[in-house]
Amino acid sequence: MDLVAKDTAAARGANERLTRRRFVVNAGAGALLGATGTLAGGCGRTTSTLPVRQVQTLPPPRSPASGSLQAALTNRRSHRQFTRQPLTESEISGLLWAAQGVTAAWGGRTAPSAGALYPLELYLLTPTAYRHYRPDGHRTELLAPTDVRAEAAAAALHQPAVATAALVIVITAVYARTVKKYGARGRRYVQLEAGHAAQNILLQAVATGLSAVPIGAFDDRRLAQSLRLPGDHAPLYIVAVGYPRIAATGAP
Repeated sequence: MDLVAKDTAAARGANERLTRRRFVVNAGAGALLGATGTLAGGCGRTTSTLPVRQVQTLPPPRSPASGSLQAALTNRRSHRQFTRQPLTESEISGLLWAAQGVTAAWGGRTAPSAGALYPLELYLLTPTAYRHYRPDGHRTELLAPTDVRAEAAAAALHQPAVATAALVIVITAVYARTVKKYGARGRRYVQLEAGHAAQNILLQAVATGLSAVPIGAFDDRRLAQSLRLPGDHAPLYIVAVGYPRIAATGAP
């Protein structure tokens, strides 16, 4: 076995072991928190303070309206005004799959990841629920059956797009998963990976007749607190998605 093959095999093995450990830890935390129902702030904690209320398998992703990647790239624009029309579960499924969907039996995903360590975690906010995406099994965990977009918007400098979009995806990172292998350089790899995932969301949105805007202006600590994120989940990016209310303005 050559050095590249050895490194790839080692990365896959490490990722599988990490996934198993995370499943055990998350399952235990969910059971304990479900009993307490605590909703304390998440900063500085290693486990979420929100109980997992329900696990839901997502439907197959919606097929793109136009199959041309070139068309999606050409038509992609940042859009900040949306209608009140909710997204279907199939549309949500497609957006989450585009960001972090599993595409290989060994766990490979739609977005590249240094060392196949996959440090990103996705949280989704809709008018009716706050959920966490689980790529394994393509499913979501219900964290709260409430609308928390206003709290997220307040942390994002009161940007209306975050408060009104039918779907808000918050991309967070567990830096330790990558830093443990690559050291300080790993933080850069994680941030690059967040960009890969965000671009996939944007292109999937355009391809399925939706509009989206990526947002990086927010108070990290306040956003983490408002969403009760685990202490090791650092918010990196927000992507607001919905049906456009007016024609795109040509924003970058």
